[in-house]
Amino acid sequence: MSENVYDILADRGFIEQATHPDEIRELLGKEKVTFYIGFDATADSLTAGHFLTIMAMKHMQNAGHKPIALLGGGTTMIGDPSGKSDMRSMMTMEKINHNAQCFAEQFAKFIDFREGKAIIDNNANWLLDLNYVEFLREIGVHFSVNRMLAADCYKQRMEKGLTFFEFNYMIMQSYDFWKLFKLYDCTLQMGGNDQWSNIIGGVELIRRKEGKSAFGLTLKLLTTSEGLKMGKTMKGAIWLNPEKTSPYEFYQYWRNIEDVKVEECLGLLTFLPMDEVRRLGSLQDEKINEAKEVLAYEITKIVHGEEEAAKAMEASHALFANGGKSSDIPSTCYDSEKLSEGIDILSLLVDTKLAPTRSEARRLIQQGGVFVNEEKVAQVDRIFSKANFDEDGALLIRKGKKSYHLIKEKE
Repeated sequence: MSENVYDILADRGFIEQATHPDEIRELLGKEKVTFYIGFDATADSLTAGHFLTIMAMKHMQNAGHKPIALLGGGTTMIGDPSGKSDMRSMMTMEKINHNAQCFAEQFAKFIDFREGKAIIDNNANWLLDLNYVEFLREIGVHFSVNRMLAADCYKQRMEKGLTFFEFNYMIMQSYDFWKLFKLYDCTLQMGGNDQWSNIIGGVELIRRKEGKSAFGLTLKLLTTSEGLKMGKTMKGAIWLNPEKTSPYEFYQYWRNIEDVKVEECLGLLTFLPMDEVRRLGSLQDEKINEAKEVLAYEITKIVHGEEEAAKAMEASHALFANGGKSSDIPSTCYDSEKLSEGIDILSLLVDTKLAPTRSEARRLIQQGGVFVNEEKVAQVDRIFSKANFDEDGALLIRKGKKSYHLIKEKE
């Protein structure tokens, strides 16, 4: 008998909270369950944070359950206040639709939508044409304001002032769950742990309106050991779109994560057997770098394919082994005239996004953390030109031990 997917998700570290743990496990063991995860279309690419929920969807689908990827074409117009200290900036309908379409194309890379094995829908299909008074009578009557105000998802916003605009978000997400229950017999909602209050709202709405059971399950959020959201760098988010985050940069992000997070990420973000995950996670000192390489390769392979993962690993080895170069390292090109004149090191660091500002670039140099062609840069006013290019016709800038960038001449 195949292993219950609830146990697989629990063993790999996905599950944070569940409305009815025993019932959910029993249901997943004996029936083919239709479940959904919602994705608000706030950008034109999914991120590393979304990737964790996609992996949970893949485990569920592999066990024979049917995922619904719900695009938030309607809810994105409001914005989820969960865990946010400021109101989300409002986006145009055109931008939201574009982002939703980008999400849909990316989902197709990870989830099998053939022969009814999965569903993709958009809550704009039912939220945008709602009659407000009818909605209040049909749905609003089931929600207690006292209970809503006590929910975790509103706590941070209460300090700065929660708008009535955002206050509606929980009701809209709950309405989504009820709508999917009616349309597709969807009985389980999954989502990040910051969605717990919203998910409970939907479970309760279905019970009150239909007199039937529905279930909720939340997933671990990717965070650093300090509790900050993982998947962000000085440049911004780690995107699944290779044009926004190159496969090399994507690989390097996971190659350089904290030692204490390696085992957790191997369990959540790869399909390696858990015996191997635990073996790799137990490696100590320098050997933990072997586990990080496996982690980076496996995640990059799932997101960008085996060929790109191999190229990224080769580029990483070339740099760490002997200061060599690879075409897969991020690069910036300048025209010949600019390179002949010379460019100061502060400008190079800012242009390549190795430093966010000139003052931060200055601080990096003064702390001895900047190297050009493996030579430490000591002067903050140092100028580099084409005359400094090596035999390969490039400048290799290194920040610290792990961040590299090539400077080349435009062809």
